Amino acid sequence: MQKVNKNLTLTGTHVTLRSIEEQDIPTLYHLIFNGDHQWKKWDAPYYPLEPHTLDSYRSHESARRDRLGPTEPDSRLIIEVDGKIIGTVTYYWEHKPSLWLEVGIGIYDHSYWNGGYGSEALKLWIDYLFQTLPLARIGLTTWSKNQRMMKVGEKLGMKVEGRLRKCRIYEGEYYDSIRMGVLREEWSGRT
Repeated sequence: MQKVNKNLTLTGTHVTLRSIEEQDIPTLYHLIFNGDHQWKKWDAPYYPLEPHTLDSYRSHESARRDRLGPTEPDSRLIIEVDGKIIGTVTYYWEHKPSLWLEVGIGIYDHSYWNGGYGSEALKLWIDYLFQTLPLARIGLTTWSKNQRMMKVGEKLGMKVEGRLRKCRIYEGEYYDSIRMGVLREEWSGRT
């Protein structure tokens, strides 16, 4: 594989995905840690939000980028709408030796929910990852209360591949963990 560009911009109809720059760190920090946290009620709320100061968050982001190999694309990009940062897309290796990769998305500004921005961002992200990495499959994990995320996955052609029943507890209720995925040939063959 060849070396990839770590300063990336992907442009869609309504959203732009781009690499995180130093000047973006305070905005992201505010959205994630000082915002209204409505996003966290849907994004794995059974895991506590790791506390950070602005400086520790800056160090965390720098370390994340430093861990990437020379042939790996950036693992986290900003989602922008009309120049405004609204969230991020990510990927992580569930098992790198077998190229098992999972994607994620966070729209931290809830005024951008239900407008198609997440679907478009995730589509751009999955397109890019399939073009850049020799992946057979891309996965997405969510939980049964997050119906919007499941609908985004379905809209993009992902299939439910697994349901682990009642393995997440949130506010005293049990929820299922949902594993979704799409194969390269399904992604390239969709209409």
